[in-house]
Amino acid sequence: MNILEKIVAQKKLEVAEAYERVSIKQLEYYRHFDRKVPSFSGALMEEGASGVIAEFKRQSPSKGAIHAGASVEKIVPGYEKAGASCISVLTDKEFFGGGNEDLTSARDLCSLPIIRKEFIIDPYQVFEAKAIGASCILLIGAILNKQQTLELASLANSLGLEVLFEIYKESELELLNSYIQMVGINNRNLKTFKVDIEQSMRLASQLPKGVLAIAESGISSPAQYFELRRAGFRGFLMGEYFMKNEDPAAACGDFCASIREKISSF
Repeated sequence: MNILEKIVAQKKLEVAEAYERVSIKQLEYYRHFDRKVPSFSGALMEEGASGVIAEFKRQSPSKGAIHAGASVEKIVPGYEKAGASCISVLTDKEFFGGGNEDLTSARDLCSLPIIRKEFIIDPYQVFEAKAIGASCILLIGAILNKQQTLELASLANSLGLEVLFEIYKESELELLNSYIQMVGINNRNLKTFKVDIEQSMRLASQLPKGVLAIAESGISSPAQYFELRRAGFRGFLMGEYFMKNEDPAAACGDFCASIREKISSF
């Protein structure tokens, strides 16, 4: 069993337990459920936007502890001040050391759109994302079939959430549907967790017109950022590059400052 299969198996257990603990009707009474949230895709497309999606995560299956004990309160507001366009929050506990409370805290502490970075396999998790304050959800092509993708994406849209659909290989493009606003190309193989930054470049030309292209994982320099931007990407998901620093927000600030002057030429 590879890492991704282990995560999905664990997620099925967690979802079953969550259904027993809190009903969907109860989720609809959460204080953020009816809150109007900012548009994720809109923030990425604003004139002069950095397009940086700054991620908050404490650990990963491939790297182990990245920033053990990291605090949302100390980092996320700093990401906003640094110039990030959006925030990504890992809510998986078992493998990434996160939790739903991290996203809710982030929602209370900043005005930027937030994506729930999670392994979503069930409608319950979509309702949960809305209840904890997300603007957007991640759907991963490697763990879903066409019907699941359609059902989860349409549900998300009906709740006022946008969808970022993540692919790693060309065949996963067949899963796309009209409820998906953004397509992310993951440079990290979710089965082996090895990173290949050229993955985004190889698949960029295969993306359908009308969807916003997002490059995910492995971005570690302004040069890579601009190479991807020239290829048509407008969102750049960056987590480990910032979180491995003692002060992730400062690292984000340095990166955004280094690209700010050249953004207007794209």
